[in-house]
Amino acid sequence: MDARQLEYFLAIVEHGGFSKAAAALHVAQPSLSQAMANLEADLGVALFHRVGRGVVLSEAGAELLEPSRRVLRDMTAVRDTAAALSGLHGGTVEVATMPSPGIEPLTTLVQRFAERYPAVTVSTQAAFTPDEVVSMVRSGACELGLLGSASPVAVSGLDVLQVEDQPFVVVAAPQPHGPIRDDMAIRPDELAGQKLIASRPGSLMRSIVDEITAGGSGTGIVTVVDHRTSILPLVLSGVGVAVLPSSWTWLARRCGAVVAPIEHSAHLHVAMVSLPAHLTPAARAFLALTTSLARQRAQKN
Repeated sequence: MDARQLEYFLAIVEHGGFSKAAAALHVAQPSLSQAMANLEADLGVALFHRVGRGVVLSEAGAELLEPSRRVLRDMTAVRDTAAALSGLHGGTVEVATMPSPGIEPLTTLVQRFAERYPAVTVSTQAAFTPDEVVSMVRSGACELGLLGSASPVAVSGLDVLQVEDQPFVVVAAPQPHGPIRDDMAIRPDELAGQKLIASRPGSLMRSIVDEITAGGSGTGIVTVVDHRTSILPLVLSGVGVAVLPSSWTWLARRCGAVVAPIEHSAHLHVAMVSLPAHLTPAARAFLALTTSLARQRAQKN
């Protein structure tokens, strides 16, 4: 068994089959098939079940996923460390992030990281719940994870860095004679008659919207979206107003929207999770930068 075989194995899983994996790896499919046959022979178990022209991961293959990712990540760490010692720079840091933390603090973190380590690539993967972020970090799919939750998180087996708390705000198209004015605090009852753009049930953002609409006064949900990236264009087109974490403030104002803080708002607790070990030098540097940012923002509050 060697690293190349593990790389091929993971590529087959990630691309959903031998042909797509071979194309992504730029190798001939027979070579890929032979490498997997040799790996299965070495291990004494079948990693895939062949179903028609496709493959399905076997139970043994599923058990091998996380160890394979760890082995390849450790080898990457060795290469990155050797490169750093020789005066070279490079590598990739992989970060799982939920939508709102993916606006901020991720923007600031990537900006500062790119200035300090211009040869290192930051690769982000989308997750939509704290559990998804935790799962991606635990499995080794990503080294670091940015999540937002209704209360501070404590995750067994992972290191948790509390980064910041984001209050919620109302984002709206400019309303010359409406109740929503830029940077002027608003009470939930002052949103009477407004149409709200909301995410699907299950998020803190949606629970705040539901509390507002429960008050009556003609306030209701005009549309429900899966992708947070759809919210700001809908707001700017006049479809309705949105309740979002304050991480969206800078982007919303740059696009021409007004942003009003909500009085006595709940907060989104943003944290970064990581494994206690198995971090590449690039990931450790990104985590150190996040720690520095968390301290700066804590001092401001």
